[in-house]
Amino acid sequence: MNEDSLMHAPEFVIKPRSHTVWEKQCVRLHCTVSGWPDPRVVWYKNNVAIDTLTNAGKYKLESRYSVHSLEINRCDFDDTAQYHVSAMNSKGELSAFASVVVKRFKGEMDESLPSPRHGPVCEYGINFQTHIVDKFGVSFGREGETMSLGCTVIIYPALHRYQPEIQWYRDDVLLSPSKWNHMSWSGDRATMTLTHLNKEDEGLYTLRVTTKSGYETYSAYVFVRDAEAEVESAPGAPLDVRCLDANKDYIIVTWKQPAVDGGDSILGYFVDRCEVGTTHWIQCNDTPVKFARFPVTGLVEGRSYMFRVRAVNQSGMSRPSRVSEPVAAMDPADRARMRGTSAPWTGQIIVTEEEPAEGIVPGRPLELQVTEATKNYVVLSWNPPGEKGLEGVMYYVEKCVSGTDSWQRVNTEIPVKSPRFALFDLAEGKSYSFRVRCCNTAGVGEPSDPTEATTVGDKLDIPSAPCKVVPIRNTDTSVVVSWEASKEAKELVGYYIEGSVVDSNVWEPCNNKPVNGTRFICHGLTTGEKYIFRVRAVNAAGLSQFSPESEPVEVKAAIASPAPPYGITVLECVCDSMVLAWKQPSFIGGADITGYFVDYREVMDGVPGKWHEANIRAISDRAYRVSDLKENKKYQFQVRAANMAGVGIPSQASDTFLCEEWTIAVPGPPHDLQVREVRSDSLVLLWKPPVYQGRDPVNGFYIDIKEAGAPEEAWRGINNKATEKTFIKIKNLKAEETFVFRVRAQNQAGVGQTSAVTEPVVALTKPGTKEIVVDVDDDGNISLNFECGDMTPDSKFVWSKNYEDFTDPSRLTLETKGNKSKAVFNTPGEEDIGIYSCLVTHTDGASSSYTLSEEELKRLLEVSHDHKFPIIPLKSDLAVELLEKGKVRFWLQADKMSANGNVNYIFNENALSQGDKYKMNFDKNTGVIEMIMDSLTPADEGTFTFQLQDGKATNQSSLVLIGDVFKELQKESEFQMKEWVRKQGPHFIEYLGYEVTQECCVILKCKVGNMKKETSALWFKDGHQIKADENLGFTEGVLKLEIAQISKKDSGVYEVVLKDDRGKDTSTLNLTDQGFKELMNEVFSFIANSSTPLKITSTDEGIRLYTFVNFYNDLLQVTWHYKDSAISFSDRIKSGVVGEQLWLQITEPTEKDTGKYAIEFNDGKGGLRRTVELAGQAFDDAFAEFKRLQAAAIAERSRARVAGGLPDVVTIQEGKALNLTCNISGDPLPEVTWLKNDREITSDDHCILKFASGKFASFTITAVNTSDSGKYSILVKNKYGTESGDFTVSAFIGEEAGSKKK
Repeated sequence: MNEDSLMHAPEFVIKPRSHTVWEKQCVRLHCTVSGWPDPRVVWYKNNVAIDTLTNAGKYKLESRYSVHSLEINRCDFDDTAQYHVSAMNSKGELSAFASVVVKRFKGEMDESLPSPRHGPVCEYGINFQTHIVDKFGVSFGREGETMSLGCTVIIYPALHRYQPEIQWYRDDVLLSPSKWNHMSWSGDRATMTLTHLNKEDEGLYTLRVTTKSGYETYSAYVFVRDAEAEVESAPGAPLDVRCLDANKDYIIVTWKQPAVDGGDSILGYFVDRCEVGTTHWIQCNDTPVKFARFPVTGLVEGRSYMFRVRAVNQSGMSRPSRVSEPVAAMDPADRARMRGTSAPWTGQIIVTEEEPAEGIVPGRPLELQVTEATKNYVVLSWNPPGEKGLEGVMYYVEKCVSGTDSWQRVNTEIPVKSPRFALFDLAEGKSYSFRVRCCNTAGVGEPSDPTEATTVGDKLDIPSAPCKVVPIRNTDTSVVVSWEASKEAKELVGYYIEGSVVDSNVWEPCNNKPVNGTRFICHGLTTGEKYIFRVRAVNAAGLSQFSPESEPVEVKAAIASPAPPYGITVLECVCDSMVLAWKQPSFIGGADITGYFVDYREVMDGVPGKWHEANIRAISDRAYRVSDLKENKKYQFQVRAANMAGVGIPSQASDTFLCEEWTIAVPGPPHDLQVREVRSDSLVLLWKPPVYQGRDPVNGFYIDIKEAGAPEEAWRGINNKATEKTFIKIKNLKAEETFVFRVRAQNQAGVGQTSAVTEPVVALTKPGTKEIVVDVDDDGNISLNFECGDMTPDSKFVWSKNYEDFTDPSRLTLETKGNKSKAVFNTPGEEDIGIYSCLVTHTDGASSSYTLSEEELKRLLEVSHDHKFPIIPLKSDLAVELLEKGKVRFWLQADKMSANGNVNYIFNENALSQGDKYKMNFDKNTGVIEMIMDSLTPADEGTFTFQLQDGKATNQSSLVLIGDVFKELQKESEFQMKEWVRKQGPHFIEYLGYEVTQECCVILKCKVGNMKKETSALWFKDGHQIKADENLGFTEGVLKLEIAQISKKDSGVYEVVLKDDRGKDTSTLNLTDQGFKELMNEVFSFIANSSTPLKITSTDEGIRLYTFVNFYNDLLQVTWHYKDSAISFSDRIKSGVVGEQLWLQITEPTEKDTGKYAIEFNDGKGGLRRTVELAGQAFDDAFAEFKRLQAAAIAERSRARVAGGLPDVVTIQEGKALNLTCNISGDPLPEVTWLKNDREITSDDHCILKFASGKFASFTITAVNTSDSGKYSILVKNKYGTESGDFTVSAFIGEEAGSKKK
């Protein structure tokens, strides 16, 4: 090969980066250079070559493995410069540039911080070590919000009540507590709270913790965005309002322009003032001023004021700025003479003066000059006259147009008190001269010397635009932007930087407070996006044009050389070589490690020798055999890691190892332990087998676990049986616990040395963790899918099977797009069974695995087949139903079909099409497919089929309509058609039926519809119309006929006829024979259900069982049972009905009549039975009551009685005969006694008393006379009782009777 073809000019693979450092710190610039022949590299400072011999100890140059570095020790301000490195060979020269800025802290008096102390300082025998942890990061806020910044400070040793010095800085300026800044120290945490964010609060915040042994610092940037504009497209608020040159009635207010103009150029600014102690703001200028400086006049001497500024554009006014610090309107000399601190917050300053000299006119003002001139105003300043003790001096200002001698007094009415004056309303472009006169009560003095002619116009120009904007990668979310300063910029305030995502045309401010210098870190960017940047300068005159846009830069972390490896161990040792292993660096520099370099040195008598390179070419594994060693010599080793940025610094020297051949029988230690797939309850541990096998091959591994920080005795085994695999999934971990692991190998000789212990691992599932998901696409392709949400631009997906590289890559096709990766099985089969894992590089261990078992493979192959040859799923098969008018609807519902799906309608293998007979419809939203026919004819008997197709997915469903099934459907369709016709006129919604009420009334009723006034409703029974009476009713569309007490005569055929001009409808109810029987059975059912429980009572004849019903019907059939057998009635056992009572009478009951009795109501449905137990106490009680009643009845029948024949009163004429007879009964024969006036009388010739035949008692008076008048009684008596009969006899004389008749 021609060697010249390999030669090429130098090229910077990695260029040096610019740095900003604190004073006394060290800084290291490095770069990676390629070229052939190897380039010669020279470093320069401000274009002067750096000589390390002249500046011994200041600079250190290194060149190894194409990586070249310059280290500057103990930086001071003289080291702030531009450095460049030049690489040159025979094919050309190339240079790269970087800047170093050395900064120091600034206090209230702009004093530098003391130099940091190097090494611990012994104070009372204590050496303090300070560590700042839990640090606040780059922060973003918005105006009006509150933000807290804090860090935890750890000081060792921890002393009770020890108070370090805590200081906060913003942009190198020491901050003091104020209403805007609150600072606190809790004993271990320093916090600063920004109570009300404004853009003035934006900047680099630094926490400085000072102890007796030195100090530690930490810094981070705070960005403050504009608050939401009150008016859309209005500009942002101005910032940093300050008051300068305060005098008795005059103050200059300055501010900085906002970075956001709202989309329209800012027209100017309005300045407002507010007297301290009030809340009333007064606008100071009527028209907006373009200049960021404005003289405010007309103030009241001795009073304090605050100021604020608002910006305005075409859209409206911005929010006001943060108010300025209060300032008093007073003479600067008086301010200087005041003792202590003034009290501006009181709103009133007491000013004292010397005793005035009376009657002296003041002299001429001195040193008159124009201090500021713009097109809006001109500011004059002068010194008072030199005389002492003059009465309070005031001033008149006069102006004169250049080229004339006409002086015109400007303030004609009121002289000014301050030796400052602002003139407004001057003609732009004209030249003026000015002079000033002093005045007091004694008069007006001579004028001062006039000024030079001054032309009205802006003296300060807007700066020119910056240029050469260069963005450089910094972190995943930030970019370093540098630029060349504006060439024409007077009184420069700073720069605003804006960024935009490429092709978005949307620009966002990167800072809202102007920055000094030509380098700025833009934070808050989106990782992986490409941005362009532009810069503009700002001074009091305004903002410059934007610089040209920078080249695009992708937001990703800058590449650096990796940190050193660690954990060097020996895996095998023979007489002249050792196999080393080490752990990967904790920081790989943002790029994959390309290899490692191993150095070794011999150690003799404890003294290390010179380092030697063990390998010239980088090795990719973390294990390496170092050869050409000397047996029985001791060695130390160090390892360097390399990436595309270069070779990192070496690791610490390893322990000292003796080079002697191992002869132990057991294996050496496993190595390269890796932890993956960390979850809250599990993780996967991988390792490599030992290099030294021992006497026999390794046949298994044991894994140990213990909690981090636990003693050595806490090690415990995970597997009782050795595993042959070099990986294991460890389960059942305790969530959020920290563990460490180690591995031991075994062979036939036993268990070998333990591996190095892993780093501590927390069992915790990190937020956003994803798992591998198996998927089968529409084409039947089986794939494993993994998504990672924490990817960096350099991240890659690494797939493996059984945690080893794929041996047959043809089995899988890997596809990666964005943060998703897919492994597709080409021809899935049994050889694909295994554990598939995916690891994402350059993340915090993002990984997952999926086990493809034989059962899972079988399932996936079935799903794949279904996807390759898909079937459209159906929610329902083809069915038929009848619609209104007897229409026939064939329908089915598909589960899911796309808009491209279609259907073929088939009848007996013939395709059907849309027409008069068939109406087809396919609702693709619901998947409902239907075909409607108006009616069925005999020709429609057969098989109907719906064939579905959606892409390559198909399905069909058929319905067979033949024989009786078809005839029944056809008949029902015709019926439904007739029903529809019927319902066009008055019709029955519910046909005539009956209802039995609780009172056992029968109501015939039907529900009708489509009625109108003209519709007639006629009732008929057996063809005869039932005339309207109180039993007919029609309410709420229901016709009723009530039958109160139904009987045989109510049997018949009932009919209701509805009729009007639209049609006629008839409903018939047959209540004869079976119909009447069913009705009566329902009536009987109501009667039976109303029956009361069967009860027992006693009579004088025997025992009676009875029940009551609500209503009794003569047609009701009941059966009485005794011991579940029907009772045969006789003279002794009878049944009957009295009203609503149904009874069973047992005459002269005996013990044989005890048992269970029941009454059964026959309702044609099984009936209802009521039972009662006549036995035991129930029988005894009833029988005893019967006997009592029987005895009472006998006594009542046999008692002596007087039955009829005796009147109540007998009136009889004297001389007449009286004969009275009455019936007497009683057994035994009663005794008869007659009484007159309650006194017994006996029979004689005048009063004859007889008792014949034991039945008839007679009372005879043969000739009545007046003495026979009185009350008579007959008293009959036997053993069962006594009874009497009473009558009264009244005898009168014949003449009296005659006179009464008259």
